[in-house]
Amino acid sequence: MSDPSEIAVLPVLPSLDLAETKAFYTEKLGFSEVVHEDDGYLILRRPGLELHFWLTDDRSLSERTSVYIRGGGIDALHAEYAPRGILHPQGFAERSWGMKEFYVSDPHGNLLRFGRIPGDDNA
Repeated sequence: MSDPSEIAVLPVLPSLDLAETKAFYTEKLGFSEVVHEDDGYLILRRPGLELHFWLTDDRSLSERTSVYIRGGGIDALHAEYAPRGILHPQGFAERSWGMKEFYVSDPHGNLLRFGRIPGDDNA
């Protein structure tokens, strides 16, 4: 039987322009490793995170898509991203549903939601 701790969930997000997506995620979000790139699919990685993108011409797909990224490293990501001017104005705050979160939208409208359990740096 395999170890369930080895299971990873990797979002596959829509992109209107894979070159623009690659530039934003590498330059603004620190995804330094290009795992795969072709005409219709892109995989980017940074330590602890991997995102996949597929090419579409339907902007509404991106504008209705989000991914939730949770963990103890969220404070460090916030500190890294804050000076880059890419954070939503709601700030890094505890939400009514009991998570401390901040948000980033990519150029095509995909919403990246970063969160952790308040008071638990290892959440």
